[in-house]
Amino acid sequence: MDQQVFLGVSWGDLLTYLKRNSGMDPELVVYGHNLVLSYVYDYIPDPPVSPIATLSLSGLPWVPDGVDRISCLPDKVLRNIVSRLPAKEAARTASLASRWRPIWRSAPLVLVDSHLLPDGAVRGQLVIGSPSPRAVTAAAHPGPFRCVHLTRTTMDEHRGEMARWLDILVAKGVQELFFVNRPWPLDLRLPATLFSCASLTRLYLGVWRLPDTTAVPRGARFPNLLELGLCFNAMEDRDLAFMLERSPVLEFLLIMGSQSGVRLRLVSQSLRCVQLGLFSFDDLDVVDAPSLERLFQYNTNNNSPTKNRSSRIKIGQAPKLRVLGYLEPGGQELGISNTVIVAGIKESIVPSVQILAIEVQFGVRNSVKKVPGFLRCFPNLETLHVQSHRISEEPTGKVNVKFWQEGGSIKCVVESMKKVFLYEFRGSRSEVTFLKLVAERARVLEQMVVVVSSGSFSPVDDVSAKLKPLTNAKWASKACKLELFNSPPAEDGMAPFCRRLANDFSFPDPFNVKEYHEERISLS
Repeated sequence: MDQQVFLGVSWGDLLTYLKRNSGMDPELVVYGHNLVLSYVYDYIPDPPVSPIATLSLSGLPWVPDGVDRISCLPDKVLRNIVSRLPAKEAARTASLASRWRPIWRSAPLVLVDSHLLPDGAVRGQLVIGSPSPRAVTAAAHPGPFRCVHLTRTTMDEHRGEMARWLDILVAKGVQELFFVNRPWPLDLRLPATLFSCASLTRLYLGVWRLPDTTAVPRGARFPNLLELGLCFNAMEDRDLAFMLERSPVLEFLLIMGSQSGVRLRLVSQSLRCVQLGLFSFDDLDVVDAPSLERLFQYNTNNNSPTKNRSSRIKIGQAPKLRVLGYLEPGGQELGISNTVIVAGIKESIVPSVQILAIEVQFGVRNSVKKVPGFLRCFPNLETLHVQSHRISEEPTGKVNVKFWQEGGSIKCVVESMKKVFLYEFRGSRSEVTFLKLVAERARVLEQMVVVVSSGSFSPVDDVSAKLKPLTNAKWASKACKLELFNSPPAEDGMAPFCRRLANDFSFPDPFNVKEYHEERISLS
């Protein structure tokens, strides 16, 4: 089996192949299914408990009188302890003593189907090519479940039971649900019973077709849902809009992959962070999102011949939007409803954005010439991340210093820009010219970081020679530091971004290069 066949293809091509060849090339199709699952598992948060951790009495202080003081703790404390154990370990506490039996029966447990498999998920969520495990069809625990991970089950074998399972979870007041359909089929319909889970605070769905919202009762909603993750699902625009509309306190939204193009309209008073990745949006419209602070759009499948990017992004009412990226000048249309008069000319701006990430094909003139216009939309920008995207075709035109001068000054570059990061630097004249423009005009610049593409330079044609026009430039900010790092081979061509930190507002910049690159280069 040639596993390389799926590497470097678009998600749409992969889905088409899997659907058309479901009865052919069994080993290859299984590998394709597992490839889809590997991405889904990578984006779903880990369970809050692990069967790998072990308890040992050797590290505990010696109790000379042998008194069981743990059992003397209040029921509330003991339930808290039991709820932090894997389901099997929690059940075993009932055999300790009669004191513990009611504790286990009433403690809010974490149920993870992979923990109940023979290997206890020791080998991880997924072993490529392994058979799909059987479902956990019953649980002896009569009490509530605070968190349920059903991610390893062939749901097609339990079509008649899924609605009943959801009814049980509703009755048990489940707070966090991670529900993945281990394909085939890729578009198995999720029961509308899901909307009865009013107690949910976190919900992640993987490889489903979203419920037919016409069959959902009018009053059904997720009144407590704070975090929603949709991974590789088939969904209609109206079904996605319905889920967002019925989640009035939703703060974090992740959409990773989709089995079709989607139009997304963001109308939410509560959303703070949105992550969109690995698929194409026909239209992304931030209509009214007064609490939105972070909007991420990224695609790690850069080797695909078809770039899965949204064709258009509109930013309407988003007064708190501070972090935005990756935008793609030249390959993406940006529309902004907020307009002001600058020097007698009406300009569209997003004044709140302070951190911006863009992807630029420096060898394509049409891409580069859109960069100044994009930057003018963000007059108060403080940190700029630029991903230099590799192009497969021949360069389509050079961009020199005169080009950058023709458009006039860029407010954020001159007045507010403090940090600039350029990733996957390959030494092109266009890249150096851009960096030189920033260096000579950015008055408050404090840091310029260049991350060198792996394997792009030989000892003869070294980085220092390519950057000589930059180091010899007349820098507007004398306090600015120029730093160089090597890009690890595994990151080559990948837009640096830590999605796991995206929702962590204590971490100010998920694009920050220093979290990804540690091998520093010294300029000679």
